[in-house]
Amino acid sequence: MIRKILVVLGTIGGTLAIVIGGVAVISIMAQLAPKAPEVTPEIQAPAVFYVEAKSETVSLNVVAQGEVKPKTDITLTTQVAGKVQSVSDSFADGGAFDKGDVLIQIEPDDYRNAVTRSEASLAQAEQALRLEEAEAELAQRDYDELNGDRDSDGGPSSLTLRVPQLNQAKANYDAAKADLNSARLGLARTTIRAPFNGRVRQKNADVGQYVGPGTVMGQIFSTDVAVIRLPMTDDDLARIALPLAFIGNGPKVNFSATVAGRLRNWNGHIVRTDAAVDATTRQISVIAEVQDPYGAGADNGFPLAVGLFVTASIVGPSIKNAMILPAIAVQNDNTVYVVNDDDEVEQHAVTVASSTPRGVIVTGGLTEGMKVIVSRLGTARVGDKVRPLPQAGGDKPSNKSVSTTGSN
Repeated sequence: MIRKILVVLGTIGGTLAIVIGGVAVISIMAQLAPKAPEVTPEIQAPAVFYVEAKSETVSLNVVAQGEVKPKTDITLTTQVAGKVQSVSDSFADGGAFDKGDVLIQIEPDDYRNAVTRSEASLAQAEQALRLEEAEAELAQRDYDELNGDRDSDGGPSSLTLRVPQLNQAKANYDAAKADLNSARLGLARTTIRAPFNGRVRQKNADVGQYVGPGTVMGQIFSTDVAVIRLPMTDDDLARIALPLAFIGNGPKVNFSATVAGRLRNWNGHIVRTDAAVDATTRQISVIAEVQDPYGAGADNGFPLAVGLFVTASIVGPSIKNAMILPAIAVQNDNTVYVVNDDDEVEQHAVTVASSTPRGVIVTGGLTEGMKVIVSRLGTARVGDKVRPLPQAGGDKPSNKSVSTTGSN
């Protein structure tokens, strides 16, 4: 038993000796190893990204949206009563017609008869008038022969000269003439013609239907001019240099819409502004027109159809020597941070002309080639040194027309 205990103790002791020896060897090697020289860490300047200021000529375009409407949109009604005798093939939902085309014909027989009767009455009235004129002339002659050169008290009476009878005959003639004109007008109104070039929005009547004065026959609109109302803010009007109460040939407008899977474009121009500011939105609308939207004004034969919702890009004035900067570069107080030739941060006040989806348009306060910081400064302040890094894919002037989105 004692022998076993001695064996175990001997084993433990050998293990401890090995561990102690290893620790001693490692300690000696650590003391004999060469020591690295102490280096004071260098504080590196913070990095910032920049873009170079580049001047260019830009146009301040304003983007707005609106619905296409016809300039003339009317309800077609009848002025006379009768049965519908015929309807043009063009008078159908979606049909197209030209000015002067016969759209609807109401039975004219009764109105032709009225014209014939009026013509007969006019002939009788004319005969009576001519007879009365002869009678009046004869009465005047008889009076002159009976009285000679003698002056009578007050002269002949109007009855003696048949003046009342002559006036009545003239009145009857004028009334008969007016009746004939009314009869002819009624006959003409049995033929309903197109008052302009247009399209049929809705058809409400057909052959065989009896109609009276004021019966709605359908809805039609003109295709000569399309009208688009575009809501604008006061800033939008300033960008395109358009005054309130404008009427005339205004800025050009490009309209676009995706129809049938393709982007379509049409050209028009501003013709006027609304008469008053909208009290609810505090905006004022400008009215643009497109001439002949179903013909010459169409996009490769694709018309600017009534009811389309389009995006309008209104061409504004050109600004020379402008610079377009990323929005992050311009602070709320209209200042920017730049890196000078000594890699120090400077702050410059700039003149902001407009804000666009492409960036902020600056017209003053910077010179060509300045390094404008487009990242957060972090701990850096004005006057501190920084490490300027060019922004990858920095803004390069490629499109000289910029747009601002109007409120709608």
